[in-house]
Amino acid sequence: MTGKPEARGVAVALAYRAGQSAPQVVAKGRGLVAETIIKEARTHGVYVHESPELVSLLVQIDLDQHIPPQLYLAVAELLAWLYKLEEGLTHPGPKQLEPPRS
Repeated sequence: MTGKPEARGVAVALAYRAGQSAPQVVAKGRGLVAETIIKEARTHGVYVHESPELVSLLVQIDLDQHIPPQLYLAVAELLAWLYKLEEGLTHPGPKQLEPPRS
């Protein structure tokens, strides 16, 4: 997930594994670190979503910490949209998907 409140940008990477209570912040950074996070995500086929508002909140969370309950809805909507997007890619059809509003 990326946001660009500064010239070089900010990036936060989330991971969610079955059995976890919530997604957790697994990487974050500004400038060159943000660029590296984004590059690595794209290299590995991980979706990169731009949401400056959400990133500004997520970047405040310590590494390896789960997101707080206040962000559950916003992140759940994003994950649900990504799931639908991935389903559309594996089962092509006339679906029109809109990204969630942040």
